[in-house]
Amino acid sequence: MKRTLLASLALATLLAGQFAAAQAGEITLYARDNFRGEEVTIRDGSRNLRDSGFNDRASSMVVHSGVWEICADKDFGGYCAVFERGEYPSLPRFNNSISSARQVERGRGQGHGQGQGQFRDRDRDGVDDRVEREQRREEWRDGRRDERDGYGGAHPEPIELFEHARFEGRRVAFQGEARSMRGVDFNDRASSLVIYQGQWQLCEHDNFGGQCNVYGPGRYDNLGNMNDRVSSLRRVR
Repeated sequence: MKRTLLASLALATLLAGQFAAAQAGEITLYARDNFRGEEVTIRDGSRNLRDSGFNDRASSMVVHSGVWEICADKDFGGYCAVFERGEYPSLPRFNNSISSARQVERGRGQGHGQGQGQFRDRDRDGVDDRVEREQRREEWRDGRRDERDGYGGAHPEPIELFEHARFEGRRVAFQGEARSMRGVDFNDRASSLVIYQGQWQLCEHDNFGGQCNVYGPGRYDNLGNMNDRVSSLRRVR
């Protein structure tokens, strides 16, 4: 009886350890885009990346496991977003602006893979004005300003896809969903995109099948693992 009890306790301890390991998250931040430069891996969260010498330095990241919230200020303040497991070769809204990161419960984000998460401003219940102003000042294509009214302004098409990286080549704009890109001869051709309004889901197969990523407003000069793989899209928010 005693031997059976000890065996049961040992098994319970082992299972508990395995469960804890399965729940543990891990994220790696890189100093340059496309996973280049110095890097730091975080497993237990960080209230202040200054402690690891990586404050306001991240330009790309990989979420190895778990769901992570990254924030512009220390102690998870300021402008924050939730990211699920995936590779993020660029961070349009957080480039050189991440000061804290922590693992959160699944379900708080708005997508998976390379999709952007749920954006919020912990301090103001809205979008950070500073971030919006910086976005409007961003220049396109090596210094040429976009003549249209930025991401948040009025725009006839809320999303544009480009044939090549860095917004080069042929472009196709959409106002609503597209169950197939074949009708506009753009199947598996997109390499970069701009979203002016809303949250958009891009999928690798027709009718929103296969791998799908959700993107929020911003510039995406390289689609990473979705490069030349987009076959359908729709607005989800």
